[in-house]
Amino acid sequence: MGHRGASRTPNRRHPELSVPPATIGTMTRWALEATEDGGARLVALTADGHADGEIRQEPDLVAAVRSRPEVTRWVWRSTFGVYPRLLAAGVRVERCYDIEDAESLLLAHEGRLGEPRSAAAALARLRGGPVPPDPPQRAAEPGSQSSLFEPGPVPVSLEELLQVYADQLKRHDAAEHPGRMRLLTAAESAGMLIACEMNRSGLPWSAEVHREVLTELLGERYAGGGEPRRLAELADEVSAAFGRRVRPDLPADVIKAFAQAGIRVKSTRRWEIESVDHPAVEPLLAYKKLYRIWVAHGWSWLQDWVREGRFRPEYLPGGTVTGRWVTNGGGALQIPKVIRRAAVADPGWKLVVADADQMEPRVLAAISRDPGLMEVAGRPGDLYQAVSDRAFSGDREMAKLAVLGAVYGQTSGDGLKNLALLRRRFPRAVAYVDDAARAGEEGRLVRTWLGRTCPPAAGAGEAEEAGIPQEAPEPPGPGPGPASGPGSASGSASASSEEDEAWVPGYASTNSRARGRFTRNFVVQGSAADWALLMMAALRQSMSAAKLAAELVFFQHDEVIVHCPEAEAPAVVEAIREAAQRANVIAFGETPVRFPFSTAVVSCYAEAK
Repeated sequence: MGHRGASRTPNRRHPELSVPPATIGTMTRWALEATEDGGARLVALTADGHADGEIRQEPDLVAAVRSRPEVTRWVWRSTFGVYPRLLAAGVRVERCYDIEDAESLLLAHEGRLGEPRSAAAALARLRGGPVPPDPPQRAAEPGSQSSLFEPGPVPVSLEELLQVYADQLKRHDAAEHPGRMRLLTAAESAGMLIACEMNRSGLPWSAEVHREVLTELLGERYAGGGEPRRLAELADEVSAAFGRRVRPDLPADVIKAFAQAGIRVKSTRRWEIESVDHPAVEPLLAYKKLYRIWVAHGWSWLQDWVREGRFRPEYLPGGTVTGRWVTNGGGALQIPKVIRRAAVADPGWKLVVADADQMEPRVLAAISRDPGLMEVAGRPGDLYQAVSDRAFSGDREMAKLAVLGAVYGQTSGDGLKNLALLRRRFPRAVAYVDDAARAGEEGRLVRTWLGRTCPPAAGAGEAEEAGIPQEAPEPPGPGPGPASGPGSASGSASASSEEDEAWVPGYASTNSRARGRFTRNFVVQGSAADWALLMMAALRQSMSAAKLAAELVFFQHDEVIVHCPEAEAPAVVEAIREAAQRANVIAFGETPVRFPFSTAVVSCYAEAK
């Protein structure tokens, strides 16, 4: 069984984010159904989610929304099904409630992740009828602005949507921490709006610079679509080193060649072969690095994904069980540093690139309520150095390994000794992640601070919540570093590096230790993802309120990029700082913890790294 903590009081400084829409009397909420003829059916809502008056039929969806600026939250079936049409007409909305996204969050919270999450499925469950499956997610279409799912969803009328919505409000009330669950749903719906806006605005991209970089790295392209010159040269070097023709793009061929040379390797992953003493290793590693660039971000990628000076991947909020975003094609979350040279601001504009500093350890401090770690995370400067001064005699590297070991479950060898030192100084923080790991090993539900839920292991017989202290937090699990790594639930829906394939524990794994490692990380990584949503929502609000021309154009875990006129850059930097603190208070309440950002105002994305 888990600890029980006092629930946090509603945030009075920022009620529009921390209080559910159903409890805010001053907010005007309308439900909307987009009709097939381009019109809309819509109605004002009561606090409990029912129609407040007659349903109205209007011939133009865009005009229906544009003519109601007083509406502070639109309730609709799917943001991706409605909002792109509004954006195309120049209409932005302040807030929304995405019924289908809320259904996903609620199903997971109830231990039913994986059940169909469409509005039609929710309605069928409500009525006790057969539940239709969700339509398959469509393949990525470069440059597409259409809705995410094809074929079209099962029709659901506005009256039926209101039944689902009212029931969802009751299900939020039934959550263990209703206020937090409502906040999570509001944040995720805000993320849907932001994703649609970023899908439309796109990341500024110079095709000319991209081609120059590719030619510099890969050499000239040969006719017929074969490997470019530099890859062909490296392939020849690999073959010469083995004394026979070897295809370096075929791992089985490389493994066989090593075996013939008397060297046993299980894979061609960099971490496995870089220490092998053989003349083929150096050209092979160089080949693999350039081959990934050619395949993932080469000339074909440029032709497919860059239009009119913009790279427009299709962002999918909450695309992983931890809540991290993915992209449906385009590989936006794996852009190599050298390729970032092509992300160039428009003339007279700048890119404000902001990285959250040591975000996950700070999140651990906030959710675990460990007094010592909160004090450390509230200081200006390097968190790992502050931890080392307290527990590791000033050895920063040892402190960093200990913190990340606690978060990611790296507790063998020296890691075990370092963890013991960390536990003595920061007992509540380490206990928080230990508890999450134990809950995962036992197959129980594990939740983030706001209530995002990692489902039970396959075959688990109960859906009891893990003992995640709601006043004492736990850290996240799978991966070697704070942003991503082996087993991390990050990245793109279209690609992953070989290094990420080294160790991938499924959250539904029947291996209890693997699942424990995952849930150890989940509570931190997932809570960090929830915080990042709130930060972006706050940043979007503040830039809109200040009537800035600035646009959010990129987001990846702990990094955001804003494209803005050069004169607005100082205001954007300050807005990011304020949004981070605002999200901190909204998510975690008043704590000493701070979430500083390293910001760079640059003309080119690569200059920020």
